[in-house]
Amino acid sequence: MSLPHIDPLYSLSGLFVGFLIGLTGVGGGSLMTPILVLLFGVHPATAVGTDLLYAAASKSVGTLVHGFKKTVDWGVTLRLATGSVPATTITLILLHRYGMDTPRAGRLIQLVLGVALLVTATALVFRKQLTAFAMRHRHAPGEARTLLLTVLTGAVLGVLVSLTSVGAGAIGVTVLLLLYPALPTVRIVGSDVAHAVPLTLLAGAGHWLLGSIDWSMLLSLLCGSLPGVVAGSLLSARAPERLLRMLLAATLSLVGVRLVMA
Repeated sequence: MSLPHIDPLYSLSGLFVGFLIGLTGVGGGSLMTPILVLLFGVHPATAVGTDLLYAAASKSVGTLVHGFKKTVDWGVTLRLATGSVPATTITLILLHRYGMDTPRAGRLIQLVLGVALLVTATALVFRKQLTAFAMRHRHAPGEARTLLLTVLTGAVLGVLVSLTSVGAGAIGVTVLLLLYPALPTVRIVGSDVAHAVPLTLLAGAGHWLLGSIDWSMLLSLLCGSLPGVVAGSLLSARAPERLLRMLLAATLSLVGVRLVMA
């Protein structure tokens, strides 16, 4: 059995995206999948499937860190998973039934990916305003409604992540900030990261069974991204957070429009 080939260009892309993840906490699926599709010409289904396992590996490390720091609200994570796991399973079944290698399926994934990137960019730009709004209404909504909306959020994320590998980061955190205004932001981020692990692992396993994983590409990406995440994390305290967020939002907007209009 031959060893997987390490492609330095994939590793360089992983280094770049990993560095952004370390700096901003966002950028995994939001940037890696479109880079693979637009820059390397990878089929959207293969890009999504490979990126999902890439995300599962990186999010697992993040969950361990948040777990040791006790910054995960496992109740919120469970509520999200209650919606995302069935939605992910159903989406994967539909992908298997209707096929993923056809031009029509590739175009659908590319279109949904572009829309998801535009939504992610909007969430990044207006996150502070949404957080301030949530803090002004920290006693609403009621517990039953919050439970229902959290499960529904998980279901939407399950569909989005299964189709595009995007959504578990910026979109999930933004919605949780609105639903749980009394919860410290660090616990919301920790809960979202913890939820992303079973979500991306399940979706990635489904894509593996569908045959849309490139293992050499995955290993090449991880070789670059792991040191990139470490370097970005070490520099994150010195980085201008608002400027980085706006630059990332502008990049995602341009890429999203490119994918939708392609």
